[in-house]
Amino acid sequence: MRERDELTLSHRIDGYLEDLFVPKDPVFEQALQEMARNGLPEINVSPNEGQLLYMLTKLSGARKVLEVGTLGAYSTIWIAKALPPEGRVITLEYSSKHAEVARRNLERAGLSDRVEVRVGAGLATLPKIAEAGEGPFDLFFIDADKPNYPGYLDWALKLSRPGSLILSDNLLRNGDVLNAGEPGSSEANEIIAGYNRQLATDPRLESIIIPLSRGHLDGLGVSVVRS
Repeated sequence: MRERDELTLSHRIDGYLEDLFVPKDPVFEQALQEMARNGLPEINVSPNEGQLLYMLTKLSGARKVLEVGTLGAYSTIWIAKALPPEGRVITLEYSSKHAEVARRNLERAGLSDRVEVRVGAGLATLPKIAEAGEGPFDLFFIDADKPNYPGYLDWALKLSRPGSLILSDNLLRNGDVLNAGEPGSSEANEIIAGYNRQLATDPRLESIIIPLSRGHLDGLGVSVVRS
């Protein structure tokens, strides 16, 4: 099958799965519209990945969640909807503008009481969370600036417990990770390739990357902290 035909088929399958499994909840479309009105970059998870985050959160039985990278809270809403009534999410966002959009989206979704948006650099905020004794967390979702992924993973491990789930987005980069170490490979690509190797070899983790189609090929890392 030619590459163009494969891409068309991938798009058709993505649409087929979305039509079958993704709830037609206006909250999600309204969140995307709010993000577009405010000029946020279109880098949120896809509806199918949102449903996957929801399912993984449900299956894990998570009650305490830490998200690194809020953007407009599209992924946050998927995760928060999967929590029990006593469940809580702390989500970290570098941009104060993005955080305000996220708060409006969470309020519209009726989730403001479950989610706290904290503004600041992730690697500056995570030590404060540890110092305040707010861990351990049951589930982490890392979806922020790629060069700092290794640091985010280190803090997730420090703030975890045996059985905690660590989810990491954008790990296949449309296949670019296959070219790591070759001329022209970007710094972010090299870092993510190394991050993937750590997920595969760190004795504290059991991991897999799930390939996802979202207009291009990407992947979600799923890691369980060993006992």
